Order: sequence, then structure tokens, then C-alpha cells
Amino acid sequence: MKIVFAGTPEFAAQAMRAIDSAGHQIVLVLTQPDRRAGRGMHLHASPVKTFALEKNISVLQPSTLKRNATDAEKKAEAESAYQKLAKLEFDAMVVVAYGLLLPQDVLDLAEKEGRFGCFNIHASLLPRWRGAAPIQRAIEAGDKKTGICIMQMDAGLDTGDVILRQELDIAKEETSASLHDRLADMGASLIVQTLNALDARHTLVKSPQAKDGVSYADKILKSEGEINWQLSANEIDRRIRAFNPFPGASATLGGEPIKILNSALAAQASPRQSAVPGQILGSSETGVYVQCGDGVVELTEVQRPGGKKMNAKLGLHTQLEQKEASRFD
Repeated sequence: MKIVFAGTPEFAAQAMRAIDSAGHQIVLVLTQPDRRAGRGMHLHASPVKTFALEKNISVLQPSTLKRNATDAEKKAEAESAYQKLAKLEFDAMVVVAYGLLLPQDVLDLAEKEGRFGCFNIHASLLPRWRGAAPIQRAIEAGDKKTGICIMQMDAGLDTGDVILRQELDIAKEETSASLHDRLADMGASLIVQTLNALDARHTLVKSPQAKDGVSYADKILKSEGEINWQLSANEIDRRIRAFNPFPGASATLGGEPIKILNSALAAQASPRQSAVPGQILGSSETGVYVQCGDGVVELTEVQRPGGKKMNAKLGLHTQLEQKEASRFD
């Protein structure tokens, strides 16, 4: 199979590596433009581009694929990418966390006679959590299960027919980082199954998505990482784990910003009638107890400015030793 692959982050790169290892030929890669990152704000290639260059695969990085863009430069980028796709020989297109919408004219190229269409790996049990951040939103909402859907793409936002679907339990201690890795493995395996079936000319069973239970996973904003201690311990715990690694949960303690990387619902500590939300109540071997609007959360891993990630009890030992109650703002 000759494949056009569109994707950007590591989640997509893992699928790309699996497709390559399975013996399919990736003839072109679409990925987002290089981004500036780090202290020096240097340009960094996406994980997908990095792998493509290792394999000597041609790469296109348009900032949009919309040929009707109002910006002349972006319109020219989109037209150039479209013309290269139009002249290319390929059998199917795979899209994984690309970050750009595919307009109908690009989808039509993948649907031309003799081609199989455009397939997407989506990290949720559609129609739940259509959109940009299904992994984080599933943890934040307290979902017990998630999974992978291989979807035949159409012009809607994650509305296409589902070809393969596999469930995965979300563990109590799950973070977005750990769930991402498990789903990436699953997605890579399922897309290879799909392409192998197409290559063998097996008929794919396509199931329309249910009309009920539709929800949208909005893009994660940096501001969402600021902890509101008035919320329940359950909500705070889920948000801390959902926003690990991005944007990261944070709170201010004694005027100092503290990153809170992991947590759990407190098994031992009991709320104090006199305590206020954000107040540190004490510690355990694994972390630090903090009063919430309803209940107590145990912070287990923190990071101070310029410091390393560490056990919360070690990271906040100064506050624990104070006689007067310390409180997160």
C-alpha cells in the first residue's frame, strides 16, 4: 500500500513507525510547520517530520490546506500542497493528530476511483469526545473507559463511520501521559490492521456513529491548569492527572508558583471543620494532604521553580514544618 500520512505529535509518529514496519510505503508526509520551543526558542521539527527525514520521505508543511484562504501566502501554500497531492500515486491517506482540518477537496483526492479513502485514528469511543483533546477530557470527566476508533473520514468533525473500535479501562491513577502511551500503542496496532485488510482487499465493515451521546473535547487552555481549591477533591484530582503533562496543574504557595504533577484521593486524612480550601493538613509517606471545597486531595508529586520533580512531602517539607497552617492560593 502507498500511503499519504498526515500527523504531527508523538502519538502520530508511533502510528507512522508501525505502518512503515508493517511494510507499507509512506510516499508523502503532511505535518505542521516547525515550532519554536525551549529556553532558546529554537525551531523544532515535529516527531512525525523527524521520522520522515530519517526515512527519506518527502515532507510538506503548509500552515493550511484551505485553497480559499484569504491570506495570499497561506493560499499559495495550500494550492502547492494540493497540486502535489493531486499528482501523487497513492492508495489511501492516514490522518493522526494532524492539527489541521482537511477540506473536502483533499478528502476527494483520497476518494478517487481506485483509492480507499482517508482514515483517522481517534483516541476516544466515538461519538464521545470528538475534537482536539479526547484523552485529557476523558480523565477530567472521570470516565471509566476510553479507547481507539479507526474512522473513515468525512467533512465533519470526527463524524465519519467507525471501522474498528477497541476499549481500554482508565486506571484510578491514570494521567494523560500514561493514557496517551497506552492509546498510542493501540492506535498503531489498529491502523496497521486496517491497512492490511485493505491491502488484502477484504471488505471493511463501516458502522455509523450513534446519534446519542455526542460530546466535544475542547482544546486545552493553559489557564485551565490553575487549581481552584473550592472544587471538590474528586474534581481537583481528576484535573491534576488530566493536565499532566500539558498544561500542567499549578497553584501558588507563599507567593511561589508550584507545579502539581500528580495526586490521588486521600485515603487516610479527614477534612477539618476549621480548615479552608487550599490549606495543607499534613502528610503521608506518599504525599501531602490539602483541604478542598469538599473532601481532601493528596498531592503526590510536585515541582518548584527551577527544581526537579519530587515527592510532594519532600518538595513541601518547609511548609509542613511551619507551626502556622500553610495554604495554597
